[in-house]
Amino acid sequence: MGATATATATATAASGNEAQGALIRFEGIGKSFGRVRALADIDFGFKRGECIGIAGHNGAGKSTLMAVLAGVYTPTQGRIEVDGREAPHYDANAAREAGVRCVFQELSLCPNLTIAENMTVVHPQLRGRGWRKRATALMREKLEEIFPGNGLKGNELVSDLTLTQKQMVEIARGFTVTDTPVRLLILDEPTSSLDAHTADQLLDFVQRAAQNGITCLLITHMLGEIERVADRVMVMRDGGIVGVLPREQSSRASIIQAMGQQLEAEKTPAAVRERSARSDDKPFSWHVGAKKHTVIEASRGEIVGFAGLAGQGQTEALLAIYEAATKRGASRVKAAFVAGDRGRDGVFPVWSIAQNLDLRWLLGGAKAKRGLVDLAAARALVEAWRAKIGIRGASMNAGILSLSGGNQQKVLFARALASDAQLILMDDPTRGVDVGTKRDIYRLVHDEAAKGRTFIWYTTENEELSHCDRTYVFRSAAVTRVLHADECTEEALLAASFEEQAA
Repeated sequence: MGATATATATATAASGNEAQGALIRFEGIGKSFGRVRALADIDFGFKRGECIGIAGHNGAGKSTLMAVLAGVYTPTQGRIEVDGREAPHYDANAAREAGVRCVFQELSLCPNLTIAENMTVVHPQLRGRGWRKRATALMREKLEEIFPGNGLKGNELVSDLTLTQKQMVEIARGFTVTDTPVRLLILDEPTSSLDAHTADQLLDFVQRAAQNGITCLLITHMLGEIERVADRVMVMRDGGIVGVLPREQSSRASIIQAMGQQLEAEKTPAAVRERSARSDDKPFSWHVGAKKHTVIEASRGEIVGFAGLAGQGQTEALLAIYEAATKRGASRVKAAFVAGDRGRDGVFPVWSIAQNLDLRWLLGGAKAKRGLVDLAAARALVEAWRAKIGIRGASMNAGILSLSGGNQQKVLFARALASDAQLILMDDPTRGVDVGTKRDIYRLVHDEAAKGRTFIWYTTENEELSHCDRTYVFRSAAVTRVLHADECTEEALLAASFEEQAA
């Protein structure tokens, strides 16, 4: 019996037990958007005080299922029980009364408000005299409980925070209690913008929260995190549950097999990677950092990594390189940037998927007929990259926001590679992307590097640095160490992340 069949049989056998003691139970839940069926016949009981890992490729229905659980979407079919009683009018208010909270993948903070002011958006009880002081104290207490030593005071403007800090605030706000206790918390890709150290802090807290009776749902493509904390793993594919794995069966290999993907080697160490390096190539060189003391070098066809704890100047260094590379002058280089904060810096929300994808190609000098854009060539480019990178879930003429977060990230990646850029700058480009797509992206990066393109790649996933020829480790906006491919171990990265600037 295969892993998928075993998982399905396990789920069926356990369904009777789940009904008893389940905080919330779904029976035959389905959800459609017009002709698109996003969820189909979901049967699942969310037990009290357990951590449930949820895995599946981009577009598998994970976020839609969580939106139903949070009361954001009304199911097209099926029934929902709360504490053993049917809830025929289950909406956002009913979910909140049941103690359900959600940290969505696309952050919901208001950038023009402070951290404390954002607390009142989801906690309207924080009002009256002294509300700001109470909100600040609650947020600081929860931030310190989850992320010790975070350094946030609670009065910062959200627009001034890094993406990592925003994610920390959103998570802490979800766990904060003002009236109804938190009984079930949905965490949708919560570590996608966190470095390894901060992610460890969160996972430790999630385990403690589950032990204290809070049901925690962890949606993540980081399968090692699921292995570490999940009591059960729900595996989704094409809008349905294809397996529920108990803790003792939730190995990375079995999760991937249940997802219907092949387990292949995902690492292609730079030491054995073939690339067309030329002895006469002169390396690009840029001075970055507050005082321009840090020098970054990259040759044609190289893959250079940026690492270190999040918020240590890596993104700022990428932006400085982009500005210097594209500045008019003799050393100008054609460059493309893959944004990490896709909501703020990546997608054009009112445009279609196709328009978001081919924009950089058009700006790069697309072939024109009598001064007009060659629409046939544009369509051919969009369809070629749709097939190459596996963008699923909607027509290319649909709005970009109709895609899941992971598929939106694929569009940004395709936009950069479809251009004529010689230098590709990537700010954590696989954030929220499934394991199969990551493998495809790694292959594309190596293929393009072999053709002579240069990549500078900031990642919060240390495993991805095995794809780099060498890695610059940042701390306090300066490079502490430069690690070559064979030196880039977890221990070396951790040590360099806490070092002061190298002399």
